[in-house]
Amino acid sequence: MNIKNSIQSFGKFLSGMVMPNIGAFIAWGFITCFFIESGWFPNEQLAKLVDPILKYLLPVLIGYTGGGVIAGKRGSVMGAIATMGVIVGADIPMLIGAMIMGPLGGLLIKYFDKLVDGKIPTGFEMLVNNFSIGILGMLLAIIGFYAIGPAIQTCTQFVEAGVEIIIEKNILPLVSIFIEPAKVLFLNNAVNHGILTPIGVSQAENMGKSIMFLLESNPGPGLGILLAYCLVGKGSSKQSAPGAVIIQFLGGIHEIYFPYILMKPSLILSAIAGGVAGVFTFSILDAGLVAAPSPGSIFAILSLAPKNGMLPVIAGILVATIVSLAISIPIIKVSKNEDDDLEKSKEKMKNLKNTTDNASNSENETNNVNVTDKISSIIFACDAGMGSSAMGASRFRERIKNLNLNISVTNTSVDNIPENAQIVVTHKNLVDRVMKKNGNVEIVPISNFLKDPLLDELYERIENQ
Repeated sequence: MNIKNSIQSFGKFLSGMVMPNIGAFIAWGFITCFFIESGWFPNEQLAKLVDPILKYLLPVLIGYTGGGVIAGKRGSVMGAIATMGVIVGADIPMLIGAMIMGPLGGLLIKYFDKLVDGKIPTGFEMLVNNFSIGILGMLLAIIGFYAIGPAIQTCTQFVEAGVEIIIEKNILPLVSIFIEPAKVLFLNNAVNHGILTPIGVSQAENMGKSIMFLLESNPGPGLGILLAYCLVGKGSSKQSAPGAVIIQFLGGIHEIYFPYILMKPSLILSAIAGGVAGVFTFSILDAGLVAAPSPGSIFAILSLAPKNGMLPVIAGILVATIVSLAISIPIIKVSKNEDDDLEKSKEKMKNLKNTTDNASNSENETNNVNVTDKISSIIFACDAGMGSSAMGASRFRERIKNLNLNISVTNTSVDNIPENAQIVVTHKNLVDRVMKKNGNVEIVPISNFLKDPLLDELYERIENQ
């Protein structure tokens, strides 16, 4: 469990530098898709935006964000300065370099601030604050220029060469064996934005597109599983699946199908097979996108497809869906009735409630939390704080609207839950990460952000209030 949490936290840290800036990546993708020579609307003047945005704006944004995660605004400025060193010191887009230099700059200024805390003479605070960033930022930029930038360039070129060999040898589809299970363990954002996006951006600069943007974001494997539940599922799993299809395929919130796999783990085979088939189709048809789609909606994916590359993308998604559906149907059919009922599957997880209400009955429990009497605010938290938590918060906010109790319902990532949080609603797999940061908060560990017995209990508490 600790290893999984560590991997999740590290992956979240990497993706956390990219995701806040994903709009800039999409803007660059649209400019590339529309205005380059082979784009939808070729424009020689506007195409001049492509290279500066990729080589300067995107890395600086990542470095700025990474430094801010470590040391606030001062860390952000340090991260941006340090990132410029590796940008100028290398000939390739320094997205990976920014992920290193941003946090490094933040750490450096954070430790400096601790070192001089309480030792600055009165009246010299602004002087020390400004010159410390100026001097340390300059030194780190120089180190980045002469050492870190060239080293990262060499490593990046080595990785890209390896990826090209994998593609040439037609073994890229096998990465789905790792990607699909990682997604279900809530490492989807880490894999996509922390690993695949930097590689994909570099490939897109050279080739105008990259298959890397399709490896994790392909909605086909999840869509096939949900469609199988629509066709042969039983109980509430069958009833809830059509709505999940809309949210997953059109809305791009892939987390919605994770509970359907978690309650029947053998379905991970369907996701893997669908992923392998989809990537194989993408490979042989030379499919790719110009930027990372976020969220992974079919609309976002098609909007970032090259002018002459939309059909290969559709074909890969369709093949992945068909394969996943074909394998999922017999798995669901042969299952016992009780295993096919989504509500019963969630009920089995109610023992996790010990981390919330029941924990208050034993002050000696190591995971003891405070159970709130009068509820005034609720926070829905997921890994990134943008997908399933936003969807769950919106749905629950509408649900309690008519009660007119002025209860605040918001969403955030599990790593950004405020210290004064009252009630946190999160997926059961993320409970440990919430407890690590907010040990005394009341946690509602659910299996599905849209419909869960514990959400019903929470609503009843609010209604009685």
